This record gives sequence, structure tokens and C-alpha cells, in this order.
Amino acid sequence: MLFVAAMLPLVLANRWVYRFSAILAGVGIGLFVDEVGKFITQSYDYFFPPAAPIVYAFFLICVLVYLQITKPRPRSSRSELYSALEMMEEILDHDLDAHEQNEIRNRLTYVIDQGESPEFIRLAEDLLNYFNEDEIVLAPSPPGRLQDLAARLQEFEVKYLDRERLRTLLVLGLGILGLISVFIPALSLINLTINPGREPAAELYWYIALQVVQILTGLLLILGAGMLWKGSELKGLRVSYITLLVYLTMVDLYLFYYYQFATILAAIFQFVLLLAVLHYQQSYLSEQDKDHQSMD
Repeated sequence: MLFVAAMLPLVLANRWVYRFSAILAGVGIGLFVDEVGKFITQSYDYFFPPAAPIVYAFFLICVLVYLQITKPRPRSSRSELYSALEMMEEILDHDLDAHEQNEIRNRLTYVIDQGESPEFIRLAEDLLNYFNEDEIVLAPSPPGRLQDLAARLQEFEVKYLDRERLRTLLVLGLGILGLISVFIPALSLINLTINPGREPAAELYWYIALQVVQILTGLLLILGAGMLWKGSELKGLRVSYITLLVYLTMVDLYLFYYYQFATILAAIFQFVLLLAVLHYQQSYLSEQDKDHQSMD
């Protein structure tokens, strides 16, 4: 799959090839990294304890790279022309819709307005004249399933999840995760005290350190939930955001080492809570801005 994903963009130039290659590459890398335990051990041990943290760390790195790539970058005439020319492949595939046509026009207009290079301006003007003609056949706009899903979720939120209910659910989620993060490690430490194992000293030290860090993280989550409940929303959101970020990027690495892929469900729950915190923070700040504007 990785080989086909690497070859297709070199052989074909259609835009659909990029999506198909991305799918093949994602599946191929996923199947490959799933076997990492066999590649890093002489005994081909699939269940080698560091394998799960390596897979999770690789996933985190991919997310970080994606966030860096998708950050808005400074616009320039060269970059806008590159983007416009790339989007023109839609004309050859008979897949250009009105939204894409307007986007190309905006990019070409930006190049002309910048006046950076006479060659760029002349090329942009010629292309813009072509797009202003009526001979271009536009494809119907795609149904946009993701947009429909986002609209339905937004409608559901407006209808059933007002700000107060959303805050209550967020407090419950943070509180439950905090209590679990305190209760289960505390039981593990008590059990370790009653029934000490025969693990090496270094291994035992790291295991105890993980339980203590989990307890501290759980207490911070409970603190963030309490701040939200008491009305200190900005402070509660900040504490919850930082704690969840530490949980996902640092604590879960060690959890994957000790509990392997059973940690996936916990990581998903933490990630959903992190998205909820960010969403609530955005809605809270936008509401505060509206209040300030009305006061002005």
C-alpha cells in the first residue's frame, strides 16, 4: 500500500490521486506501525511494552505536524498563483464548482492587487479573463456531508445544549475523569503496599511515580471542574486545558507502557473533553465580546 501510494502521484496528475494516495498511505503506515514490537525486538515480540507508547507517540507527532502545516501562512503572489494553478485541474476533471471558481478569482485578484511582478500580474490577468467568460461549465456543488453534519450538530446544540447545560456536562466529565484518575492509582498504591511485588527497583520506582502523577493530574481536573462550577470559568478552563494536554501528551505515554492498548478508550475520552473545553472557551469568549460591544 505504501509503495502504491508513493507511485500514484508520480504516474498520474489527477487531483483524486492525492486523496486516494493519502488513504493508502494512512492504511499502510497504520498496518506497519502496528507491528513495531516485532521490528525492535530480537524475539519478534508483538507485545513488547514500549511498542504501544511508540505507536501513540508516532500518532502525536503526526497530529503535531498536521497542526503546523494547517496553520495560516503569509500570503504572497507566488503562493497564490501556485494554489490557483493547482485548483485549475478541476476544470480538466469537469469538477469545478462555483465556490472553487470564486476562490480562484480571489487568489488571482490578490496577485494583481499586490503588483509584485509584471510576469505574475500578466499571467493572473489572463487567467482571470478566462474565468470571467461564460464558457466555463460548472459542476454542481457537492452535497457536503461534513457541512451538513456540522450544521445538524450546531442545531442540536442550540436546541438542547445551552451554555448552562454544556457547562454542567463539562463539569461532570472533568469530575468523573478526575475521580477515576485519583481513585484507581490510589488503589494501586494501596495494593502495592499490602502485596509488594518482586519487580526491579527502577521498574517499581517508575510505576509508583506514574500513580502519583495520575493522582496529581486527577486533583487538578477536579479543581478545574470546581472552578467551572463556582463561576471562575476562565481559570477553570485554563486549568482543565493544560491538565488535559499534559494527560494526553505525557501521562498517556506511560499508561500505554503499563496498560498497553487498553489506554485507547481513556485517551479518546480525554481528547473529547479537551475538544469540549476548547469549544466552551470559544463560545464563552465570543459571548463576553458581545457583552462588551453591547455595553460600548
